[in-house]
Amino acid sequence: MAAPLVTLVTEILSLLELEVDEITLREGHRTVVEVRSQDSKRLIGPHGDHLRSLNTVARRLVETKYGEESANFLIDVNGYHEERMEAVRANARMLAQRARLFKHDVEMSPMSPYERLVVHELFAEDPEIKTESAGEGKFRHIVLKYAPGTKTTTVI
Repeated sequence: MAAPLVTLVTEILSLLELEVDEITLREGHRTVVEVRSQDSKRLIGPHGDHLRSLNTVARRLVETKYGEESANFLIDVNGYHEERMEAVRANARMLAQRARLFKHDVEMSPMSPYERLVVHELFAEDPEIKTESAGEGKFRHIVLKYAPGTKTTTVI
């Protein structure tokens, strides 16, 4: 799937008449098509709107041609997406500390489905913080719920 994916992204960006320096593929937990471009401002758009749309269109094209299981990839431009996800993680960690300190639930700002997924995964193994999505549509957000863990300590 690697070669067709790079070819597809190259073709889409060419049709949009955007300048691209390099397109590489990084496979791991999730396949990432890394695009390097001087035209990143146009590709990313305000608050990442264009990049989200580009990802949606590319995934739909891949789903149609190769099946839904092949559409588990992400297009990132000049590391924008990874920087954004790190900011989301840092904010979630800070708010989780607040929830622990004050022992109450903390609501995060509305975010995209992928950002919510990242936060849910971040606290999946945390014994004190449980995550829950709340709200609807563009107002959907995460609530970090303080839940005292059942950690056992060994006294020697």
